[in-house]
This record gives sequence, structure tokens and C-alpha cells, in this order.
Amino acid sequence: MKLGFSKPTRTAAEQDALFAHFRGVGFDGLQLKSSQYRDYLDDPARFRDRYAMYPGMASGLIHGGKLDDAGIAMLRRLIAFAGAVGAERIILWPDIARQGLTDDDIRASARSMATLGNEAIAAGTRLSLHHHYGQVVMHRGDFDLFFDAVPDGSVGLTVDTAHLVKSGVEDVAGLIRDFRSVIDNIHTKDYADGEWRVLGQGEIDFVPIFAAVKEIGYDGWVCADEESGSELIGAMGACYRFLRDGLSSQ
Repeated sequence: MKLGFSKPTRTAAEQDALFAHFRGVGFDGLQLKSSQYRDYLDDPARFRDRYAMYPGMASGLIHGGKLDDAGIAMLRRLIAFAGAVGAERIILWPDIARQGLTDDDIRASARSMATLGNEAIAAGTRLSLHHHYGQVVMHRGDFDLFFDAVPDGSVGLTVDTAHLVKSGVEDVAGLIRDFRSVIDNIHTKDYADGEWRVLGQGEIDFVPIFAAVKEIGYDGWVCADEESGSELIGAMGACYRFLRDGLSSQ
């Protein structure tokens, strides 16, 4: 397994600190928020030149957008960028409200993502579904509907621990076991009292989650998706130690 980190940054100085310190803390790579790469979308060479000293900093690119014509056009720009800078995957949360959707709507979203997923593969990257609370894949049954409509290998699954719990999916370990064939990325995030928390400071029991990750033989990215608003360097260190110790104890 490879350990990744992701955190929104508010200033250029904070972003520089993120890039400069993640490897020293122990992380293997970053999964960038859109604000951390979007100014370079049409100039990947400038991105590569500026950040060549930070290996692994673009292991993943997180993106949220609709699957309408404008959203698909934007995603195709991102696919080209990801291929050019060597990003392993685009972690996409479709900006489609879950309320009012039918089963057929979820299947249609899956087919749209599958087409784009095959385009990503052709460009040298991958597309991974990042489910979110309140969006198209939210409830436990939504995962079955979505991936039953996706051709094998075209779209992966980014499991997000806190979004599952917030969405009412309490058996995170069971979902990991059930979807082992499509999981290609794991976002670990803690949660309590309606708020995201630094790993280990919320109410999620990660012991069975880490056990399931080991049980399925997972060897991809496990990313601390840190969105609690806590101070960068302290949160980065706390998240790394939590993942290192939790995964090594299994």
C-alpha cells in the first residue's frame, strides 16, 4: 500500500508548505484538490517544470463536476492534463443531487462515467468514482446499481470512510469486502457530530476497516483526506501516524 494525503489550502504559502512537507512527514504522494492544479490545466508542461522537485505530488487529481455537456468537456480537459503530468487517476465526485433520482438515473450516470473512464485509460490515467453524501451514489444500494452498469475495468471506486458514515452506511468494512474488485483508492476521514475530523479524533472505528483492507489484499493508495480545517503540518503528522500504526497493526 501507498499512503497519500489530501487537504485544501487557503493561501499560496499554505499550498507551498503542503508540497514541501508531505514526503518528509512520510507520505508517498498527494491527491490534489482542484484549486491546487486548475491554473495549469491547459499548460501541463509549466506544471511539470514548476513541481518537478516534488515526486508523487500529483498521484491523484480530485475533481467535482456535473456530467452534462459542459461538465464532460471540462473532464476531458482534465483527462488530457492528467495524462500529460503522469497523474495515476482522476478522483471524480459527480455533482448530481441524490434526491429524486431513479435507479435508471444512477445507471445512466454510470454509463456516462464508463465512457469517460475508457477515454482516461487511453490517455494513460484512470477515472475513479468518489461517492459523496447527498450525491448520485450515496446509499448502500446505489453502489450495486452503479457498478452493475459499469463495464469491468472502466471506472474504479474511491471509498470514503466519513462520507459513508454520514450517508448512513455503517458497515464500511463490509462494503470494502463487497467491492474489492473495483476499489482503486481509499479516502480515510474521521467524523463526529456532523463534522469532518482529523483521523483518530472522531467516532469512526477504523479497526475493522483496516482489517478489511488487509483481508482483501489491497495494495493501492490509502489517502488521508483531511478536511477538518485543522492546522496543516500538525494534521498531516497526526494522519500519517494514524494510518501507519493502524495499518501495521493488522
